[in-house]
Amino acid sequence: MFRLIKIIFNAFIIVLAIIGFNAIGGQKYVEAVKVSVVNFIQERAAENAKKIGDFSKLNEEFQIDNAVNLAGYKAVLAEHKASGQKMIIVDSGKKPLLTKEDIKSSEVDKKLKNLAEKFKYQAITVQDIKIVDRGSMNVYGESVPYAKFEAKVTKLPFSDISGVVASVTTADGAEKLALALSEKNKYSQLITNEFYKGVKQAN
Repeated sequence: MFRLIKIIFNAFIIVLAIIGFNAIGGQKYVEAVKVSVVNFIQERAAENAKKIGDFSKLNEEFQIDNAVNLAGYKAVLAEHKASGQKMIIVDSGKKPLLTKEDIKSSEVDKKLKNLAEKFKYQAITVQDIKIVDRGSMNVYGESVPYAKFEAKVTKLPFSDISGVVASVTTADGAEKLALALSEKNKYSQLITNEFYKGVKQAN
């Protein structure tokens, strides 16, 4: 009986604390902390991204979501805020993951499959990769060939994706893999071109 009374009393104290917390503007404080944390994460991501490129000239419709290590490589993940289309730059140092010749070759789909295996994240897998188009785009101020592909993915809200992949060697001799991805039929090459046009060589 005493134990039950103690539990009820403790619950009562917690309820009073919550009411008091909200009465002095506690909810606003929580929201302010959340905003501060999100801003801090984005600032850190932008700071880390500077090692891969200068993103300061990007149109404000794009945001840097994260700067991470992928299988030992530095990478930047960006997003087009309105469409959700993702752009990814992977810096592989002096060793290219894919070369321009690979992109132009008839076996680029096989090379992409090998790459997808290398960067497989948890249960997410990429399957049935097929090349559907080719072209060129501006990356780090250089016109480079790209291969447009379609594929199936698991463990995402959608299963069919479309995107492009390109390779570039920057002025410092580093090899960069440039990708753009979106849900199939929503992919926009215009968005990709606009993003990569704004990415410059890191100082």
